[in-house]
Amino acid sequence: MTSPRGDGSDGSGGSDARPLAIDTSKPHPARMYDYFLGGKDNYEVDREAAEQFIKVAPEVRDGVRANRRFMHRAVRHVVAEGGIRQILDVGTGLPTEPNVHQIAHAIAPGTRVVYVDNDPIVSAHAAALMDSADGTDSAHTSVVLADLRDPRALLDHPEVRKAIDFDRPVALLLVAVVHFLSDAEDPDAIVATLRDALPTGSYLVLSHATGDIHEDRREDAASVYNKATATLNLRPHDRVLDFFGDFTLVAPGLVPVPDWRPDEPPERDAPPIGIYGGVARKNG
Repeated sequence: MTSPRGDGSDGSGGSDARPLAIDTSKPHPARMYDYFLGGKDNYEVDREAAEQFIKVAPEVRDGVRANRRFMHRAVRHVVAEGGIRQILDVGTGLPTEPNVHQIAHAIAPGTRVVYVDNDPIVSAHAAALMDSADGTDSAHTSVVLADLRDPRALLDHPEVRKAIDFDRPVALLLVAVVHFLSDAEDPDAIVATLRDALPTGSYLVLSHATGDIHEDRREDAASVYNKATATLNLRPHDRVLDFFGDFTLVAPGLVPVPDWRPDEPPERDAPPIGIYGGVARKNG
């Protein structure tokens, strides 16, 4: 997930950036997320923290998969129905197929996709994926090492400016990343800086963990991340709604991620998912 899902960086570099030191002394949200998804790009410290979280919130694996499916549906919507041909995926996390560029290119092969993350291991894995991609994917997809907590530097990054034309509509993806910004880091201002850079016709795709669904467990769940490289900040529906600013939410609005335009009926006995998701358009 550029982002507090990362270890931090100086904001420099692109797909050919020099590798930075990877901190394996603390659990990392992106690597924990990878573990929840069944991936192998994680360390013992990540697995231990993830297992602690699973004990508190056993539905977490269902939640991250539901969040991933929400992202897939949202990308298909903005490309197929919204006509978007530029995507800025901030806080992309470790690559998990199908990736954003694969979904977008299946609909519109010329769609430009920029992945942004501030974790060196994420950047390295994403760059390697691009190196092995076919010509269409690699020609229209790039990877940038930058930090969500410095949105102005992110927007001004040479690789972002090279790939994204901010005079044309852009889809900004902030999927499961803003909840790693603490209130002290002023997430409203950070998200507003990114929103304000987008022209009319652009979209914001955002998902965010909440304590609304499992109120009895929210403090215990969030505390697992206290020793990680970024804290987990659960927010209620109204606070998550604020991040969309004056963008217009498309139906069904801001809802639990399984309920956002599902492809199929929910599974029987599926656990409630404590993640809100929404897609909104910037009108004139």
